[in-house]
Amino acid sequence: MSQPSYLRYFPYEASYDHQRDAMARIYDALGEGTDILFEGATGTGKTLASLTPALEYARETEKTVVITTNVHQQMRQFRREASAIAATEDIRAVVFRGKNSMCHIDVGYEECQALRDTTRGLVEAEQELAELERQQRDLLDRSQEGDSEATEARSAVMDELDAVEDELSEFEEQATCDHYYRNLTADTTEFFAWLYDDVRTPDDIYEYAHERGLCGYELLKEGVDGVDLVVCNYHHLLDPMIREQFFRWLGRDPEDVIAVFDEAHNVEDAARDHARQTLTETTIESALDELDETNNRRADGAYNLISTFLRALRETYQKQLDEGAYDPDVPGPEQIDEHWTDLAIANEDRRDDLTLAFLQSYSGPGYEQELDKALELGRELDTQYDRAYKNGETSVRKECQTLQTARFLESWLGENETGTYPVVSIRREQRGDDIDEQINDTKGNIYGRVELYTCIPEQVTQSLFDDLHAGVLMSATLRPFDVTEDVLGLDDPETMAYGAQFPESRRRTYAVDGPAMFASNRDNRDVQETVTNVLEDTARMTPGNTLAFFPSYGEAARYHDRVTVGTSYLDEPGTPAQELRERFTEDDDGILFTSLWGTLGEGVSYDGDDARSVVVVGVPYPHLDDRMDAVQRAYETEFGDTTEEAGWRYAVEIPTVRKTRQALGRVVRSPEDFGARVLVDARYTERAEIEMPEYAVRGTFPPEERKEMIDVDPAKLKFGLLNFYGDMDAYEGEPPRP
Repeated sequence: MSQPSYLRYFPYEASYDHQRDAMARIYDALGEGTDILFEGATGTGKTLASLTPALEYARETEKTVVITTNVHQQMRQFRREASAIAATEDIRAVVFRGKNSMCHIDVGYEECQALRDTTRGLVEAEQELAELERQQRDLLDRSQEGDSEATEARSAVMDELDAVEDELSEFEEQATCDHYYRNLTADTTEFFAWLYDDVRTPDDIYEYAHERGLCGYELLKEGVDGVDLVVCNYHHLLDPMIREQFFRWLGRDPEDVIAVFDEAHNVEDAARDHARQTLTETTIESALDELDETNNRRADGAYNLISTFLRALRETYQKQLDEGAYDPDVPGPEQIDEHWTDLAIANEDRRDDLTLAFLQSYSGPGYEQELDKALELGRELDTQYDRAYKNGETSVRKECQTLQTARFLESWLGENETGTYPVVSIRREQRGDDIDEQINDTKGNIYGRVELYTCIPEQVTQSLFDDLHAGVLMSATLRPFDVTEDVLGLDDPETMAYGAQFPESRRRTYAVDGPAMFASNRDNRDVQETVTNVLEDTARMTPGNTLAFFPSYGEAARYHDRVTVGTSYLDEPGTPAQELRERFTEDDDGILFTSLWGTLGEGVSYDGDDARSVVVVGVPYPHLDDRMDAVQRAYETEFGDTTEEAGWRYAVEIPTVRKTRQALGRVVRSPEDFGARVLVDARYTERAEIEMPEYAVRGTFPPEERKEMIDVDPAKLKFGLLNFYGDMDAYEGEPPRP
């Protein structure tokens, strides 16, 4: 029986049964232009199961495969997989990264754009000069041989030469990029031969180019044109402006791109981040300074509009700060630090407080008219700044603050789209470079930020998936598929799910029937005692390290201070997690305390006894702030007709259970591996489904995962762990005493 043609891209001798099934279904779906939702537990080989048929279909139909993730470790894994494929089959694959991390002269995007344009103009002028000089030499030879027409033609060429030389002299005062200049003038054949000889990392490309005085980022942009496979970050596809450029660099229309999204359960939040629009008070002030220095008849109207908005912003947050002096639910000035603090300004039955304050204080011919003037003037000024930089009149490419402010006001003052949420945030200005001074500074000025927050990611993702040939969204936690389909705006995708493929005997999942850890009882002494005992029992009975996840960093710190078994490691916000992880995995009896919403709960491998047991304490719902309330209301409005309690289910419960499932997946990473997963909260148990069904979450887990959950009394967990690890022959010498 002949093998499917796409298996030529599978770089190993044999594939799993479920991989072969997935590859066949994905290949068929791509042939129909259908999106795919692909859930596979850890170790199911999702990446190759997706790439293998996608590369074959792309080769057959002259398309490009883009695989994208928001996890750095996965980027490295994709490069290794692509390199393995390239070693057995002739493909051109590149790993693409943003300009900021690859720039050799450390300039911003606008400056880089201006430098590229000027440098390209310089090289084109030099090339034209060289061609004209060649022509005039040829005409001179013919003229000296008596060709009168050549004499006349040479005179015209000499005039053109003078003009080009004058043009070149103007470039002497203009800023150019030496690295990009060499890209345009040197022979880069060797670079591209090197690039396609393997799958190079962006760091490899940067170093190779830097040693030769070239611009690796611009060469990489040229190198992705027409390649078979590109590995990149989410923002290359989720940011509409970057996406348009990215497809142009690929030399592909969107319908000629197959996109594979890894960790696709994160697309929802990532889409929100890329859709949000923000404007700080400092930018507004800069725009007013800019207008004050502008001699243009439209500047007065633009100034009136923007200054009125700034006054309204300050009045809005100052009013709430004043109320905070006597209302405990509103932050007062003493509570504002260097972090952004959101203020509630939205109203259910009318426009938000900031817009109302603006409308009440505005006077003039009409804010729409003055907004149009501000936009026109902003675009004109931006063009002037660009020209001045290219002509060498300024050393940096100035950004137009008026244009940035006017564009935001156009969105804010227009009719807000369904699913957008207006927010005002404030923070205290940091003074000085000393971190301790900044933290303890309660006198720095408070300033504001305005934001349009996008609640429904479908507004960003639906157009993307409609334009692509097809998307493959893969994750270990995509179910329930109908929710993923709804929130991302997918149209009847193919769905497939493959559970844990490793022997069930090598894992245990315990639901500890202790207290239901609602926020209201976390300070209860008996609750803390029970949780502490469970954590200590788990750590003591685990032949290796233990991971402990909590609803917040504060809860992680609480139990870090209480647990006395093993070597404790505390993950804290704002501190590098990679170094902590390395110290933890080098240990053999460590217990790592971290937040489920931190960076160590997904996309990070803990192989073998790097982490034998994982504990999730409580049902770690996110902080339910005004933004989350807005998301719930938006989902309720969008999907409430078809789904009971859609707001809570779509916005809170399902994302939380997905995070929990991701945390449980940090252990048992291969067929030879083994480990225990412990859920500490009565809401995970079968009893909760009967006695408190409105709070139970067990039913949100997939059926096969629920089936493996063993309900256990807190005091008996240690015996279950002892028996399981004893069966695995995991203890060296005598097992610990329960």
